[in-house]
Amino acid sequence: MRDTFPLLVKTDFPTVYRARIDTLQANLGYRCNQSCTHCHVAAGPQRTEEMRWETMELLLRYMKLRQVTTLDLTGGAPELNPHFRSLVTHARSQGVRVIDRCNLTILKEPGQEDLAVFLARHAVEITASLPCYLEENVDQQRGKGVFESSLAGLRQLNDQGYGQLDSGLTLNLVYNPLGPILPPDQVGLEAAYKQELLTRYGIVFSRLLALANMPIQRFGSQLISKGQFAPYMQLLKSAHRAENLDAVMCRNLISVDWQGYVYDCDFNQMLKLPLGASELERTHLGELLDCDLTGTRIQVADHCYGCTAGQGSSCGGALESSLMSV
Repeated sequence: MRDTFPLLVKTDFPTVYRARIDTLQANLGYRCNQSCTHCHVAAGPQRTEEMRWETMELLLRYMKLRQVTTLDLTGGAPELNPHFRSLVTHARSQGVRVIDRCNLTILKEPGQEDLAVFLARHAVEITASLPCYLEENVDQQRGKGVFESSLAGLRQLNDQGYGQLDSGLTLNLVYNPLGPILPPDQVGLEAAYKQELLTRYGIVFSRLLALANMPIQRFGSQLISKGQFAPYMQLLKSAHRAENLDAVMCRNLISVDWQGYVYDCDFNQMLKLPLGASELERTHLGELLDCDLTGTRIQVADHCYGCTAGQGSSCGGALESSLMSV
């Protein structure tokens, strides 16, 4: 796999400073039951990295001390970490909002038969990957049979009340473009998703989040091999909108890897770009228990244009939509 970091590190991206942290995003490990072409983590079934319980206890302590209100769990498939359910249970007992970035097919894996029930019992928000409402497109990006397995997972979640009006159980879907293009308008695409999934399959959900593909890891390597890296970067830079800088996710979030080291965002974690001004050494979460990071500089590189291009892109979907809803 080709490393895109040398092509990204020299940048003219604007300087960004952190506001108050309200979200702790934790990568529980790189093991996954899928190997998606767009995955910026390069996760897969053969990966063995996973967060230990001692590190999870540190997450819980940090959130309590720093009054962080949201725990965003990602991977890999975060549910494959053997301590996933204990972490969720403890976080919810602290009153923390928990988001599970679920690939849907995990709900059919052996040992996960009661996962939907567990998530609903603890009112965990689900943010689930479904790159299209058409079977051919999903299977092309994520593997043969993934679309049918995803539908089965969505039905399990709907049966628990997820996505249903007034249930209090949030089910968001995530759209990624199939290739080196920007995602279409999130509002219009959400309307199409809701109509098609309800009409074709009787499935409902809360919101659609449209995310741009990042030119790093597996997707970045594919861009290089196809001679598409430079054109894609030019597309991102030409579509940059300065007004999106106020809403980029790194301003209110820090990302923690499976070992407990801290980064400005999940993408920087994958590029091994350390937190803020820590040019050479990684910072461990244990070093930040008494630190207020408000106002500190965020580490940037050329991939950051993926978050500010067009309608903008973050873990919470298009930035324009987020701003309009505030």
